[in-house]
Amino acid sequence: MQFRSVIGQHELKAKLVQTIREGRISHAQLFWGAEGTGNLPLALAYAQYLNCADRGETDSCGVCPSCNKMQKLIHPDLHFAVPVNSTKSVTADKKPVTDYFLPQWRRALTDNPYLTEADWYATLEIENKQGRISVHEATRIIEKLNFKAFESEYKILILWLPERMGAEAANRLLKLVEEPPEKTVFLLVCEDTNRVIKTILSRAMPVRVPPIAADYLRDALMERRQLPEAQAGKIARLSEGSYSRALALLQSDSEKNEYFEWFTFMMRNAYAGNFLDLLDWLGELSKVGRERQKNFLLYAEHLLRESFMFNRGAESAVYLMGEEEQFARKFSPFVNERNIDELFKQLNLALGHIGQNGNPTMIFTDMFLQIGKLLRK
Repeated sequence: MQFRSVIGQHELKAKLVQTIREGRISHAQLFWGAEGTGNLPLALAYAQYLNCADRGETDSCGVCPSCNKMQKLIHPDLHFAVPVNSTKSVTADKKPVTDYFLPQWRRALTDNPYLTEADWYATLEIENKQGRISVHEATRIIEKLNFKAFESEYKILILWLPERMGAEAANRLLKLVEEPPEKTVFLLVCEDTNRVIKTILSRAMPVRVPPIAADYLRDALMERRQLPEAQAGKIARLSEGSYSRALALLQSDSEKNEYFEWFTFMMRNAYAGNFLDLLDWLGELSKVGRERQKNFLLYAEHLLRESFMFNRGAESAVYLMGEEEQFARKFSPFVNERNIDELFKQLNLALGHIGQNGNPTMIFTDMFLQIGKLLRK
């Protein structure tokens, strides 16, 4: 992947290029930013530029043998470690590691470099399991990186989501991360530094990846998804700098209709205190899969935001029509300056816990109770 294919992040891309051109290449770097901001694409672009045989001033050449293999994710000096778990074809007794799933990983990453953890688990069909980077993976990494580079100057390991690595695996890798073989680079791609083992975290140079600027996100949606400017601008504004979140907001109309029905049911019953009805409905919500649960929570954030804009008299900034608009107008008195921040906090907490494979029954039950209290403020 080339830097030009990464959405926005121009200042950070320039800094990364400069460090390589000046020979300031840290052997362990932590690309950390929220889901969808581009930490994984940036790590891929950095790896390609690092081993490019004809580096330009701002990007890799894209045509040399190294770039060709990097872009196909088949370069012998580019290695991956990602969270996996047992599947129908790779059972637990085989001690699942990334190498067993490389064809699926390459296909998923080629289709969408802004791959989310939930997308990856859906590809593996393990949505209800927690992926992990195991001690067996750590052993495999050590074996690979102790060999010399095959074709290029640097051996590179991209370790995606180190927050899924347990203490035993981290301890086994610690010495290698601290004192790797010559011309070996670790690129750790992280979304939540609070969940990374501290001994690993302290040995990597942080590369902070900020949210994508709304203008660049809008332009990417217009170019890559052929959206009209008005719609692309609206989605970019709602996505809070995350391309993954923007894609989630583009779900089909049938899903939107279903989410609208869920949202109105949840808000009406939470306000009325009909928690038994909500708990009965929770059985249905718990069965739909984590990706749809996350999309529903994103949709709920969207409708809350638009309802609040009605409350503040900013109708010109509202992008709703039909039933959604009618409901948001009537609902707007209950979404106000006294509760809007806490309402968003509850939805974001639930979104984060669902993304971490938490128990949906417990997560949504607590969210219903909190939302009911807040709506009556």
